[in-house]
Amino acid sequence: MVHEALSASLTDSELVERVRGGETALFEILMRRHNQRVYRMARSIVKDEAEAEDVMQQAYINAYLHLNQFESRAQFSTWLTRIAMYEALARRRKKRPEEPLSMHEESLVDAPGDAFETQQVSPERQAYSRELGRMIEDAVDALPETYRAVFMLREVEGLSTSETAEGLGVGEEAVKTRLHRARTMVRRTLTDRLGPSTAQAFQFHAVRCDRVVAAVMQAISNADLVRQ
Repeated sequence: MVHEALSASLTDSELVERVRGGETALFEILMRRHNQRVYRMARSIVKDEAEAEDVMQQAYINAYLHLNQFESRAQFSTWLTRIAMYEALARRRKKRPEEPLSMHEESLVDAPGDAFETQQVSPERQAYSRELGRMIEDAVDALPETYRAVFMLREVEGLSTSETAEGLGVGEEAVKTRLHRARTMVRRTLTDRLGPSTAQAFQFHAVRCDRVVAAVMQAISNADLVRQ
């Protein structure tokens, strides 16, 4: 595993430059740093955990192969999120062509590529939190596509309105409107109890993180060998 000191000391842009310079192993830091957000974006669209992992792997491979297209003035996390979104939407359209996409989703598919602190709690409280987390996931899955992506990024992932707007390629007012409507829909099922437990939903745990990272690093290694 890449040394933890590097993970703490290097920014995304610095890591990208070093990966571009040939230090391929450092791409692992970028993946582990953004796995949670990429998973949540993919999961919000494909609505299946296993398929979300497949989307993540392909999104990371696409990002690595097109790393020279990343411009440092942009946020790497936003660039990566959009790649994952394009991949998830394209995969869903391919596997379920009978399921219509919104006009906004169609434009995304066709567009060019461009801590939760643990506390000591009782077993009963842990069980309650897990159940509430499942309720939240069910409620979010039931949201219309455009609302679900906004809710996932704003409420679950904790992005700002501007970051969400940039990541989804929509205006900030659209983000605010969709988030308001999504909250209303979710509250019909959960009322006001969802707050603190929302961050526990759609977790991307260590074993799955390791699995995705290992698969992508192997694919990257194979791609580098081919190019040599």
